[in-house]
Amino acid sequence: QVQLVESGGGLVQSGGSLRLSCVASGLDFSRSEMAWYRQAPGKEREFVAGISNFVGSTGYADSVKGRFTISTDKATNTVYLQMNSLKPEDTAVYYCNAWPDWWGQGTQVTVSS
Repeated sequence: QVQLVESGGGLVQSGGSLRLSCVASGLDFSRSEMAWYRQAPGKEREFVAGISNFVGSTGYADSVKGRFTISTDKATNTVYLQMNSLKPEDTAVYYCNAWPDWWGQGTQVTVSS
């Protein structure tokens, strides 16, 4: 049974930073494809950033490129999302994802203007 547990959300002012964490269990983390998605009120869930632990490649949505960084710690089975220069439009529930279709419970990020 794959489990993903997120933490690190909260309230931050525009221009601030947050780091989200997701601890994964029940999968071969060293070979996993991990990602962060987000869902704002009234909107569909969207891809934010992804990383291949096997290949070592990363990818980002255009809206977060240059501001967000995804990384992993294979020693602790943790995937991080470092979010800098946050904007009010980044406000959403952020979800950790493990390919193909495993999801965490989500963590709320609220950016005030």
